[in-house]
Amino acid sequence: MSLQQRIHGASVNEIAVAPGRSEEGARASEPAQPVEPKAAPAEAPPPVRTDPHADLKTRIHRACIAKLGPQLFASDTTEDLGERVEITVREELKLDGTQLSTEELGRVVRAITDDILGFGPIEPLLRDESVSEVMVNAFDRVYVERFGKIEQADVQFADNEHVLRVIDRIVSTVGRRVDEASPMVDARLLDGSRVNAIIPPLSLKGPTLTIRKFSRDPYTIDNLIAFGTLTPKAAQLIAACVRGKLNILISGGTGTGKTTTLNAVSSYVPEDERIVTIEDAAELQLQQEHVITLESRPSNIEGRGEIRIRELVRNALRMRPDRIIVGEVRGAETLDMLQAMNTGHDGSLTTIHANSPRDALSRLETLVLTAGVDLPLRAIREQIASAFDLVIHQARLVDGTRRVTHITEVLRMESDVITLQDVFLATAPAEAHLGRVTAMLSPLTCTGLKPHFLEKMAVHGVMLPAAFFQQEASDLHPAASFSTAAPLKAGV
Repeated sequence: MSLQQRIHGASVNEIAVAPGRSEEGARASEPAQPVEPKAAPAEAPPPVRTDPHADLKTRIHRACIAKLGPQLFASDTTEDLGERVEITVREELKLDGTQLSTEELGRVVRAITDDILGFGPIEPLLRDESVSEVMVNAFDRVYVERFGKIEQADVQFADNEHVLRVIDRIVSTVGRRVDEASPMVDARLLDGSRVNAIIPPLSLKGPTLTIRKFSRDPYTIDNLIAFGTLTPKAAQLIAACVRGKLNILISGGTGTGKTTTLNAVSSYVPEDERIVTIEDAAELQLQQEHVITLESRPSNIEGRGEIRIRELVRNALRMRPDRIIVGEVRGAETLDMLQAMNTGHDGSLTTIHANSPRDALSRLETLVLTAGVDLPLRAIREQIASAFDLVIHQARLVDGTRRVTHITEVLRMESDVITLQDVFLATAPAEAHLGRVTAMLSPLTCTGLKPHFLEKMAVHGVMLPAAFFQQEASDLHPAASFSTAAPLKAGV
């Protein structure tokens, strides 16, 4: 073979031989070339934990469904249905003949029972009071939030179809649907827990489910004080403001506890007032008897029948409400909410996503503009300043705890700007290191400024002494007192 042929035909690892030298001589004279180490193989993905009893569970599940049939949907057998399903599961396991230890048998029975009556593998997580959020990233990747920290749960679904069945069971109970034509949905559990689901083709790795749990027993102001969310004195001010029929806006970022605070604050609405609540998914758990609960409705499969919050707010005005509570304003309904507050519906409550009280008012302006009305910004700001009396702002700290950081009064317009005044404030120490500021907030204390809304509260029979707003050591003591026309409910 000629040298030219060898050069053109040689591989990249071969050595070219110079003219006049033999191949053997070249190899002998050339120093040994170091052998490059082979590239390390790519790291294998973490092993997927498989359920060794998946096939058994599927067989027994189908057998139990075939045996129980319509009994699973009979409304008059709910009390002993769980016991009946468990007995049937054990009978079918005995007939199947699969050998299981006592511990394995208990786990399989619980898993199949939860799958028939509940929401499958995540049912134990929903019963766990320490879990505040359940996140299904994939059928074999389930995460939970405990005490503000996210960790992987030791449960998994059988496959993507299993996740889809659970999602369909959740959304169908509240009259909603999820399919390829409508691949994402907001729903709720019967206890008010918030549910979001998104499926292929929008979710590329399979169906995804997120459940933000609500406490079975609604939190009260006393609970929020025990959690450190706010101080007793700040709670007394909020209670007086609700009874004094101030219009209150609760702001904060995602997951800061706005709805929980709204639920607790609403407990101070007097029993003899008619309350209309309006939400995308009914989450509020008001304890009063005179409550009308309205929920928006998405469009059907033909794209018709959608009822938005804006229409519900307009309809609520014809229902003779004393208070209108909107779970969250996030669109054109903001304009109708402002109109209601400015036409005699004092004492209304709502929430909004924002990073500060000032940002909350800016977002209100933006949301009003989405209604398509051609109003100058000054007119919109005047409506906002006239409608809202108080902003309660919450933040989520780096350690996962939730804190009320601002209780701010909304004052009149000055030039083209809405004036705000902090009544209670939690601040960060000046020496706090960057990145740890929110974890080192001082307690929520009175700024010493007397609010202007005291006159409006006095008209409705609620009075606070002037000394209440003095900066004293008693700011952190629950003994500070105030007088109202009726006793408070939560005893703060």
